[in-house]
Amino acid sequence: MLYGLVILAVPSTRMKILLAEDDTTSGDYIKRGLTEGGHVVDWVLDGREALTHCLYHEVELAVLDRMMPGMDGLSVVKALRAAGKDIPIIFLTAMSDVQDRVEGLKAGGDDYMVKPFHISELLARIDALARRPLARQAKTVLQVHDLRLDLLQRTARRQEREIDLLGKEFQLLHLLMENAERVISRTLILERVWEFSFDPGTTVVETHISKLRQKIDAPFDVKLLHTLRNMGYVIRAPR
Repeated sequence: MLYGLVILAVPSTRMKILLAEDDTTSGDYIKRGLTEGGHVVDWVLDGREALTHCLYHEVELAVLDRMMPGMDGLSVVKALRAAGKDIPIIFLTAMSDVQDRVEGLKAGGDDYMVKPFHISELLARIDALARRPLARQAKTVLQVHDLRLDLLQRTARRQEREIDLLGKEFQLLHLLMENAERVISRTLILERVWEFSFDPGTTVVETHISKLRQKIDAPFDVKLLHTLRNMGYVIRAPR
């Protein structure tokens, strides 16, 4: 397979790249091309090793094959996104059907390239992703101290305990954690969570704050949700 190891330009950003490719011939070509393009490349041969490397080592961008032993590329990306890892990911695969591309992008991939390809195009796409402000895009996982809110999975956890939230409780916690350390007024909560453009004199905010506090704070020693009298509510990590 010809990859065309022609380096057209030095990339604007030198990146630490994780390459996951089980075919040694392809992997050697790709690694050499990316290295000659100015990047630092770690190469692994299976999906589980790719997932572990991305979770526990510094990785600024990942290039993944779809079909790999141990764990396929699609599952790797889903696991990384579920863990809150928002590194740019490029699928580089022989799976060329439109549905394959759609699945890759929906799983959390940022780009999708089909083999055979030119290394110069891969370098250009990497450079484009490096310039993109990624967390640069919207965060999908919010964390304050040991409280985590996964916006894609719609789950909340504190320490090792999963917290069961109803719809409005989830929306309220999302608003507070998105604005962690900032006091959010009762009026703003009514507007953002209940879409009230006026104060109807209801106690719905106070009721939901109380229920939320029982779920995210009561079972734990460290309290995160605080009430500031006549001002509003704030979630903040302990000083």
